[in-house]
Amino acid sequence: MLSSMTMDYFQHIQKLHDQLRSVIATGPDGSETGMDEAMRIGIDMIGSVNRNNGKVMIIGNGGSAAIASHLSIDLARNGGVPAMTFNEATSLTCFGNDFGYEHVFSHQVALNGDKNDLLIAISSSGASENILNAVAKARSRGCSVMTLSGFRPDNPLRSKGDLNYYVSSDHYGRVELSHMTLCHALIDMSGDSWSKEHV
Repeated sequence: MLSSMTMDYFQHIQKLHDQLRSVIATGPDGSETGMDEAMRIGIDMIGSVNRNNGKVMIIGNGGSAAIASHLSIDLARNGGVPAMTFNEATSLTCFGNDFGYEHVFSHQVALNGDKNDLLIAISSSGASENILNAVAKARSRGCSVMTLSGFRPDNPLRSKGDLNYYVSSDHYGRVELSHMTLCHALIDMSGDSWSKEHV
């Protein structure tokens, strides 16, 4: 017979499983797309960056910053895709001090973003001002945008990307784990489609 602790653990895993199966993907006009199409589009967005000698910029706060760093390394190591984050302590403290924390990412996007680049913006709430400002700056630089958000279905980030993954939960842990799983799925499902001839 299973203990109550084991049962609680299995229920936790089941909730995460259900959460992942209920992820909603939308396009820039807010129309929903099935996950099959959403994964194909996501993989192609990253592949297009690689084929056009661009790079992937990934931003997030707190736990989402950790996901951004993890994804950046995995894209480079396992996908052969140039990727970067803006989480370096000196950058955050410099730009935060000089321009305000709401601009710590947008200023770095302005310095580094080009028209063949992709910005992946990760925010559990989808309402972080510094993330939204960075997305606006990426748009002004001609970058494509992918978002991962959660919490409220009408969070502002959810309408800002060419592709938007939304996790319908207000539980930080499940949103963050879902975002991390989505990132791994994009890499694992890409096969060799991102590889460049010179990689």
